[in-house]
Amino acid sequence: MTVATPAARRFWLRPKWVVGHVLVVVLVVAFVNLGFWQLRRLDEKRAVNAAIEARSSLPLRPVEDVVDPAAGFGDVDDLVYRRVSARGTYDPAASVLVRSRSLDGRPGFHVLTPLVTGQATALVVNRGFAPFTAESAEALAATRPPSGEVEVTGLLFSTQEREGIGPTDPAEGVLREISRVDLARLQAQYGADVYPLYLQLSAQVPAPAGALPIVLPEPEQSEGNHLSYAVQWFVFAAIGAGGWPLLLRNTARERRRPTAAPPPVSVGSTSSPVAQPTNNGASVGP
Repeated sequence: MTVATPAARRFWLRPKWVVGHVLVVVLVVAFVNLGFWQLRRLDEKRAVNAAIEARSSLPLRPVEDVVDPAAGFGDVDDLVYRRVSARGTYDPAASVLVRSRSLDGRPGFHVLTPLVTGQATALVVNRGFAPFTAESAEALAATRPPSGEVEVTGLLFSTQEREGIGPTDPAEGVLREISRVDLARLQAQYGADVYPLYLQLSAQVPAPAGALPIVLPEPEQSEGNHLSYAVQWFVFAAIGAGGWPLLLRNTARERRRPTAAPPPVSVGSTSSPVAQPTNNGASVGP
């Protein structure tokens, strides 16, 4: 005789199993969305790479022929990654360090120095990387630009803005360290007009006399790991979507497996009675 209760057949409706259903659905949806998010990141990276390739390969031109000095900081994004040249004189007293930067695993600063051009407008130049020092004055002294006229070439970049919960800089005063290349903030403390884009230095004539700052590498054009991450998230989603129903099926199969009923208790057995002990411990027969 077998035993199979309706409750056993509907085990998946029990509260702990319902919680499991909800949790699996939430995780699968989350994994799928994370996969598509990585694909969107991949598309963005490919678009940036295409822009770098297309714009940086254009002929080198003077910055004044490419950028309107009177343009707003947010109106020149289509000029980012253009390769330009500029001639002028550095203003070392206005150099500023961008903190929390790194190069080849070393912490340090990016060194920004205005280049005063013949257009009465300064071009902020990211001259490169300087290793971390406890005092900003020490890093500025080690990266002092050359005097006299120089010609610089490099790529144009747009002003940087605070994202999310990123650090902030004081709105007033003259800063020697800032958290990002905020051209509006630099112009406010510099007291003169600056170009709405800054230049990341690639080469300079005459060449710098010292070893610092170290010229930064040009933007990397790899696609990163976004595609592999997307595949991983989709695999996780497939495991959850396929594994949970399989677990339910196997559990239901185990619960439907026949189980032997306990043996019935016989009434009126004809077997010989068991001998009962007497008071003195002796057995007495029938």
